[in-house]
Amino acid sequence: MRARSIGAAAATALALVAARDLVQKKHALLRNFPVIGHARYLLETIGPELRQYVVTSNEEERPFSRDQRTWIYASAKEENNYFGFGTDVDVEHVQGHAYVKQRTFAGTLPDLHDPQGPLPSAKVLGGPRGRAKAFRPASVVNISAMSFGSLSGAAITALNKGAALAGAMQNTGEGGLSQYHRNGGDLVLQIGTSYFGCRNEDGTFNLDKLKDVVAGAPVKAIEIKLSQGAKPGLGGMLPGAKVTPEIAKIRGIPAGKDCASPSRHTAFHDVDSMLDFVELLATETGLPVGIKSAVGEMSFWQELATLMARGDRGVDFVTIDGGEGGTGAAPLIFTDSVSLPFRMGFSRVYSTFAEQSLTDDLTFIGSGKLGLPENAAVAFALGVDMINVAREAMLSIGCIQAQKCHTDKCPTGIATQDPWLVRGVDAPSKATRAAVYLRTLRKELLKVSGAVGVAHPALITTTDIEIMNGDYDARTLASVYGYKDGWGELGPELAQEITALLTAKPTPLQKPVG
Repeated sequence: MRARSIGAAAATALALVAARDLVQKKHALLRNFPVIGHARYLLETIGPELRQYVVTSNEEERPFSRDQRTWIYASAKEENNYFGFGTDVDVEHVQGHAYVKQRTFAGTLPDLHDPQGPLPSAKVLGGPRGRAKAFRPASVVNISAMSFGSLSGAAITALNKGAALAGAMQNTGEGGLSQYHRNGGDLVLQIGTSYFGCRNEDGTFNLDKLKDVVAGAPVKAIEIKLSQGAKPGLGGMLPGAKVTPEIAKIRGIPAGKDCASPSRHTAFHDVDSMLDFVELLATETGLPVGIKSAVGEMSFWQELATLMARGDRGVDFVTIDGGEGGTGAAPLIFTDSVSLPFRMGFSRVYSTFAEQSLTDDLTFIGSGKLGLPENAAVAFALGVDMINVAREAMLSIGCIQAQKCHTDKCPTGIATQDPWLVRGVDAPSKATRAAVYLRTLRKELLKVSGAVGVAHPALITTTDIEIMNGDYDARTLASVYGYKDGWGELGPELAQEITALLTAKPTPLQKPVG
């Protein structure tokens, strides 16, 4: 009797669904194929999961393949991150694949078994321009710009604590400096076009507010964001659903309303006035000041290098973001087709400064899927001094690449403000995973540089790596990107200094580097 009642109820429900499908006019598929047409929408909804876990091969999925995610997850959990039985890559045919050329002999190399994986920058940030608070970053791997608002408070807390445990820095993102950034990790304060946290009521820049923010937190440097890889030339957008009262207070904006950032700065309008702004911030705070940008037209970079060659003004660092897209949500055309991919964009910018003999006078930071050892090694060979990791850091604390960051429905609680979802992030344990991932990546880079026979990844050259160029043919990075002799390399003094720093044996009166 009970089974008959259940069957009758189910049949009635299906009949109602069928009737609704037949009379509705929004979906032609359902009008023509009532009830069963819903299967198509169900499959479309779970399509990413099917491709991620069932359909694609270990090397096929984007933006991060299964092998890449497995390496990050295993590294963060201190599990076995080795791979057995050979490579999944079709090594002789994959266009663009990079191959590192190991050396048979090497000089003195650093300790590869130090659990901390100490790997400081080869350059002193702000040193060449004599900034009052110049310093040598303790880690060449740091956490990239992700704002509180785009990420949850629990996620920001985990990343900041993780940075502190690993001796790395965290970039605040353009959303301002929140309480979640104050968990022990050193910070790079990012200033975007809306000047969140240091703005007047009309949205213009306020220097006094900036100085107050810097004075009240462990800010080590200031980064002026011109653009980012996910949406270059397009202002940011934080949906109203994510603009909680807490976020509104930090940013100085109305709660519950969409927050649209301008696409350009109002504090300066050209390269000349931008350099004046850089020098103003550096003078008033004593901090190193740099810029972040994706790469499009090159006249901006040519003018910047020309003006810096005079020696009176200049940025302390340049962060180049790849156009491959990142943590920011954006229209598809911006994600796919606006600005250059990292390697192409960075090599053009580096070459512009190299032509002016300026490459030792500023720090180059790379951003854009560089949290994987292969990509990072190529970046260092091209001239990067440090790398920032964003999506890889998210993966280390539990991101599953659901690609729902823009919906406020992130299932792991990382890229959402939904309290129920955020509760899934246990900040203390996730902080440990973030720290272990950062250390592991540094150790992997030390292993790769050691295989090449050098003490630091910044000493890997453009002739030490080749790129597949069609079947059975490969070219060096120097050939692919048009580098001249010596480009991508540190000057002799910097090279000797970082080698001595990493290979020095600690004494009872000397603590290990890092």
